[in-house]
Amino acid sequence: MTVTALLDGPGAEVLAAACTDFQPGRELQLVEKLRRRYDATLVTIAVTQASLRHRAVAKFGVDAERMYFTPDGLEQATRTRVGSHRAARIASTLPGASVVDLGCGIGGDLISAARAGLRVTGVERDPETAATARANLAALGLPGEVVVGDAEATDLTPYDVVFADPARRADGRRVFDHNAYSPPWSFVTGLLQRTACVKVAPGIPHDAVPDEVEAEWVSDAGEVKEAALWSGALYAGVARRATLLPGGASVTEAPEVESGPVGQYIYEPDGAVVRAGLVTAVAVAVDGWLLDPRIAYVTAAELVPTALASAYEVVEELPYKEKALRSWVRSQGIGTLEIKKRGVDVDPAQLRKKLAPKGSATATLIITRIGRDAVAFSCHRVAS
Repeated sequence: MTVTALLDGPGAEVLAAACTDFQPGRELQLVEKLRRRYDATLVTIAVTQASLRHRAVAKFGVDAERMYFTPDGLEQATRTRVGSHRAARIASTLPGASVVDLGCGIGGDLISAARAGLRVTGVERDPETAATARANLAALGLPGEVVVGDAEATDLTPYDVVFADPARRADGRRVFDHNAYSPPWSFVTGLLQRTACVKVAPGIPHDAVPDEVEAEWVSDAGEVKEAALWSGALYAGVARRATLLPGGASVTEAPEVESGPVGQYIYEPDGAVVRAGLVTAVAVAVDGWLLDPRIAYVTAAELVPTALASAYEVVEELPYKEKALRSWVRSQGIGTLEIKKRGVDVDPAQLRKKLAPKGSATATLIITRIGRDAVAFSCHRVAS
């Protein structure tokens, strides 16, 4: 018995009851209550689904209340804001295009694409997951088709755009090497010879991206979520791009800038900007320079608001020695200590424990490397 058992009849009734009464941490009590009225197996599936819907709100917002999930499908699904950004880009270039999603999972990307006015077909190897994707389109009143099939065996000729999200897990563990993706990387590079968009892990090496393909790193609320590879008619003529959601700020060029001593402010570029290798764009945006040509920190004399980076006002430079830092924490009465680091082999959590902050003051400690020397700066985070 699978998700399809919850679509109508007694299954839909018990699911509605489970969602109404669901409280995190009280699943066993809910199961016991519902089993007095409904089939035990159906109750287990419904309570599991209610739990998944509760977790899915972070990715899918209010849509989660009507959607269906599998545990793996929810974990691997793209959050709506990121999927909508990607779908909007396709729709702006190819309005009304037909899109095939190879390995569509529970249908998160199909939903975003259908809402953008694209004609969608999902291909999914696992029948239960395919049924879940089909149910999600229906639950949200969206057009589209989902078929059970193998990505590598799918005839792509009827479609204007191919979208793929290769599996990045093996034996339940996350895979970081693009050569271990499934379908394999050779299949991915074959797709990129046509009009396609392929979602890959943010750690994709720059030199793995084929020529005439754009790599776009996307962050959402400051957290890097993915890289997307764009080819064919979707290739915008740039090699790398960083896009920051929800605002949509985007950069594509990395001008040459100088490096020099710390100014009044230190800027920490968004992770997507760093991954894309576009840190110097931040320096240009704030009329600043790099602290070190190999480290992703920018500094400047003035505070210039930018969506591309977080800003910290420098209070003083400190010796990078545990005893001196502990004395600083104690003398300033620091109880809340944020530690940022780049280019230095230090565990912020372990260092914070050793510095033992106790007090009412708040501070940020930025530790980095300039040339061969590790340095520390006492800072205050500037509200964005």
